[in-house]
Amino acid sequence: MDTISPPAQVAFVGLGVMGASMAANIAKAGFRLSVGNRSRGKAEALEAVGATWAASPAEAARGAVCVGLCLPDTPDVEAVLFGPGGVAEGVAPGTVVIDFSTIAAAPTAGFAKRLLEERGAHLLDSPVSGGPAGARDGTLTLMIGGDAAAFEAARPFLEAVGKTLTHLGPPGAGQVCKSANQLLVAAGVLAVSEALALGRKAGLDPAAMRQALMGGSARSFVLENHAKRIIEGTFQPGFRAELMRKDTRLSLSAMRDHGVFAPTTAVVAQMLEALVNSGRGGMDSASLGALVAELSGVEG
Repeated sequence: MDTISPPAQVAFVGLGVMGASMAANIAKAGFRLSVGNRSRGKAEALEAVGATWAASPAEAARGAVCVGLCLPDTPDVEAVLFGPGGVAEGVAPGTVVIDFSTIAAAPTAGFAKRLLEERGAHLLDSPVSGGPAGARDGTLTLMIGGDAAAFEAARPFLEAVGKTLTHLGPPGAGQVCKSANQLLVAAGVLAVSEALALGRKAGLDPAAMRQALMGGSARSFVLENHAKRIIEGTFQPGFRAELMRKDTRLSLSAMRDHGVFAPTTAVVAQMLEALVNSGRGGMDSASLGALVAELSGVEG
């Protein structure tokens, strides 16, 4: 399989907060880029730097040797791939389709099988970690499942958006790893939330407590970043609680699918349900700290 390098014709569908930045980095790497999205307004900045607008995923896929997707959930990916005007209608045999979305692992494996059998194209699942800043800076972590040869062929395309690329196995493997990632993050936020509530109820200064914890084995990305949001009460969304709820639901389903004893996953999933039901779905997922404080009787 030939390596997909600039200035090859490629496409990207799904220009949300993450997708728009990823597509911009793909264009910056020198690829000829076609873009698609439900609303054209989000494509204007990319069109201004040379990207071509496509009215449908099928149109975007025509002539492209690699097609990137970044969409909200499993049904969205299925519709963009196989619905009317979907990628499958325009994709050519040998094309590598890369799904950067965070969706369910089992359907992902089915999508890959169907795309290969019906169109001769390869689907890699490549959910990402690193948030909007990582998408903007091109430093995302990519967890990749799918055909190993397709992964190697698409490496230059993947390297335009990510710094750490790990091929984990067959289709769906990337999504399983992402479910584990989201569990670890959400469980970390819940643990930090409880720790800070404990400190406040015991009369400790939460900022001083965080500083002390940062000096020992408890130091983590969550303690460094999310704890600061919790202490300051700044919950403008970097990653919305409603999206973390979706991801923890996927984690819970993956645990069930593989018969894993997962009490932590169950508790975290229920706490995310409670968080969204408390009216905080549009806030950052770190607002879990405010819910735990509220349930603990901590004011302010």
